[in-house]
Amino acid sequence: MSSQKKSAQEFKPRNICIMYRPQTPLAIEKARELSTWLLDQKFKVFASPKQTLVKRCQRVSATNLNSIDWVIALGGDGTYLSAVKMLKGHDTPILGVNMGSLGFLTSVKAEDMYKAVQLTLQNKTEFRPRAQLHITIRRNGKVREEMIALNDAVIERGSSAHLINIAVYSEKHLVSEYKADALIIATPTGSTAYNLAAGGPILHPDVKAIVLTPVCPHALTSRPLIFPDDQQLSFRLLSKAKKATLVVDGTNCGELTINDEVCIMRHDVNHFIIRNPGHNYFSLLREKLKFGERS
Repeated sequence: MSSQKKSAQEFKPRNICIMYRPQTPLAIEKARELSTWLLDQKFKVFASPKQTLVKRCQRVSATNLNSIDWVIALGGDGTYLSAVKMLKGHDTPILGVNMGSLGFLTSVKAEDMYKAVQLTLQNKTEFRPRAQLHITIRRNGKVREEMIALNDAVIERGSSAHLINIAVYSEKHLVSEYKADALIIATPTGSTAYNLAAGGPILHPDVKAIVLTPVCPHALTSRPLIFPDDQQLSFRLLSKAKKATLVVDGTNCGELTINDEVCIMRHDVNHFIIRNPGHNYFSLLREKLKFGERS
C-alpha cells in the first residue's frame, strides 16, 4: 500500500492540466489567464476533457493522461473532486484554488493563486497523502464496475419513499443490518463532508481508518462505526422489492439491486494534495467549519 509522502524535491512538472468550474466566470477567466502564463514559461498546458482554455492547449484524453504531472483546479470542492475523478487513480498532485464558498479542499485563495503556483514550482510546498476508496460493484458474482473516491461512497434510497435495508460485512463477518435513508462510507478526507452533516465523527487525514455513518437510521442503536482501513467492507440489499442508488464523490453511479454486492476498501494508491508547509489541519477546521466556536 502506497502511504509515503511524495517528495517536492522530485517535482519537476512539464505537463500541467488546468480544470475550472464552468458555472463561475471568474474561474474561467483565471484559468485562461493562468494557462497563458504557464505557456509563456514553456510548460505544456492541457485543458480537462470537454473544457477549453486558450490556443496551444490540448485536452486531457485517455492517451495522454499518464503524461500529466500536475493538476490545478479552480473552483470549489466539487471541481477538485472532478479533477480526482479525471485522474482515474493516478497519484498526480492537485493544487486547489478556491472560487467557491467553503473550499475545504481548495484552500488557496484566488488572489494567492500565482504565489501558490510559484511556490510549488520552487519546491516550497508539501505533497500530503490522502487515502482513497476503491469501490467494486459485483452483480451475481461478476465485476460490473470499479470506481475510486477521495471523499465518500453513499448507498441511498434515492427517490424511493421507503428506507433501504442493507447488510454490512467486514472481511465476510456480518457487522449489522441497517434500515436507514442511506449509508455513508467515508475516508478521513471525506469525514468533514456529508459524513459530518449526518452526525459522523471528524477523522484527521493521517488516521488509517474508514468511517461508516447511517443517515436517519430506524434504530436508535445504529451509530457511526470506524473500521481499520486494511479491511474490506461489503454491502448487500436485503429486499428484492427495493432498490438503492450508489453515489461516489457526489456522482450518481446508478441503481443497486439485491443481486449486487458493493465492496469497499482502501485504494492502494494515495491521492496527493498540495499544501503550504505551515498548513495546519485544525486551523482549517476552525476557519472553514467554525470548529469549536460557541453559537
